[in-house]
Amino acid sequence: MQIEHIAIWTHNLEALKDFYATYFAAVVGNKYRNPNKQFESYFLSFTTGARLELMQRPTIPATKNDLESQFTGYIHLAFAVGSQEQVDQLTERLRHDGYKVADEPRRTGDGYYESVVLDPDGNRIEITI
Repeated sequence: MQIEHIAIWTHNLEALKDFYATYFAAVVGNKYRNPNKQFESYFLSFTTGARLELMQRPTIPATKNDLESQFTGYIHLAFAVGSQEQVDQLTERLRHDGYKVADEPRRTGDGYYESVVLDPDGNRIEITI
């Protein structure tokens, strides 16, 4: 069994699509539109693993989650980039391009080397080996 896809609601569909395509090499599928429900989405595929579905509908309320006050449930996506150097390089590239680095690259207590950046909607993206 495997996870087939994970979905994220957004009010910035095109910006999120471009973010994952640019920084995480996502292959973007065709845009789906359902005018009756005012729904639009993209499926993004990666070299391996689950796909990501980005969805937009104007009636979806904004999240109340923030960096300081987290809540139960899904909290981040993790991307393995291959090496400590690649974690460092991608983290710096994102910082340079104006994205917030929430946690600097570091070795965690459980042995991971990772950083955490925020996507255009403020979702946590863990970059790991």
